[in-house]
Amino acid sequence: MLKKLESLLDWIYKKKCYFCKSSKEAVKMCSKCYSKMDYLPIEINRTIDGKNIYCAGIYSKNLQKLIRGLKYHNQKDLAYYLAKFMAEYFNQISNRTDLEIIPVPIFHKREKKRKYNHMNLVAKEFCRITSNTLNTELITRIKDTKPQYKLKREERIKNLSNAFKVDKSKYNEKTLLIIDDICTTGSTFEEMIKELKKNGINDIICLAATTPFE
Repeated sequence: MLKKLESLLDWIYKKKCYFCKSSKEAVKMCSKCYSKMDYLPIEINRTIDGKNIYCAGIYSKNLQKLIRGLKYHNQKDLAYYLAKFMAEYFNQISNRTDLEIIPVPIFHKREKKRKYNHMNLVAKEFCRITSNTLNTELITRIKDTKPQYKLKREERIKNLSNAFKVDKSKYNEKTLLIIDDICTTGSTFEEMIKELKKNGINDIICLAATTPFE
């Protein structure tokens, strides 16, 4: 019933594309703007502590705007499009449906202030698209870290040291797919992998929507 009401309201008020402002399709991201996001080659982007890191797309205009709108401007509807983009890439690597999807967590005070974790929203949509399972309880962020983009490689590592905590009782013996928006140096993935491995969890893959370095 709620979905029908939302569709009716979208039709009445003609939802505009966040990117080109067209109301022709009455969606948050029209098919033309979505098609302008380019994928990276289907290959391992880098390896961190023995674990494969994949990066889905080229860090260009529409993908940047999608991430920023979702992350900083309360454009929650964009989570579907980022999840779709990541899922379409990852399905060319694997079409498994037995994975546990782990969105990179944010510190609870920051999530309370922002009112949501954008990667949780993306992970929910990713699971719906790929028929995998969401797990937001296995690993949490226990340290209020500084924004990573402002820091150099060495500072990033120090900033993230002991930032995560694993609750092994929430581990279900499945392969974990950790997802994030941007992988710059890989230090966030690295610290999460390290903490998971400390707890005897080694079956891990990582996927970012994009990387500034191709």
